[in-house]
Amino acid sequence: MPSTTPAPDHRVTVAAMEQRVSLITLGVSDLPRSRAFYEQLGWQGTEIEETVFFQAGSQAVVLWGRAKLAADAGVDDDGGRSFAGVVLAHNVRSRAEVDEIVHAAAGAGGVVTKVPTETFYGGYAGFFRDPDGHLWEVAHNPGFVLEPDGSLTLPDFGDGAPS
Repeated sequence: MPSTTPAPDHRVTVAAMEQRVSLITLGVSDLPRSRAFYEQLGWQGTEIEETVFFQAGSQAVVLWGRAKLAADAGVDDDGGRSFAGVVLAHNVRSRAEVDEIVHAAAGAGGVVTKVPTETFYGGYAGFFRDPDGHLWEVAHNPGFVLEPDGSLTLPDFGDGAPS
């Protein structure tokens, strides 16, 4: 008689990775053109250091130079074969959470493209690809407010931001 015991589940789960996306970063070839496009659709953005931020509900959409995004993620920009120019970001509340989630992603079959490290913006982040090659950034950014429900609120960049 065949066994009715289910096969063991070997999936790795990470309780610390909340089911949400904090930011979607689009790697663009022409930042002023892309910003103008979104603003003509009615979006209001703020540009800081050649990066445009749009608050989009409980998350943010970011426009950044495609080559800069690829370099930051630790991947080659090969024109779309292995880098689509999009990175999903999961912001967390501590550096330890970054390490834990990137480590767990590797254990679950992801490929770490950049080990967690200090960032140019004063935070801490690492990157991985999921099994289908989609890039994720896991970041602790002390300048971005994460609400208890995981909603991300962009800071007031102030009047010194270039328009």
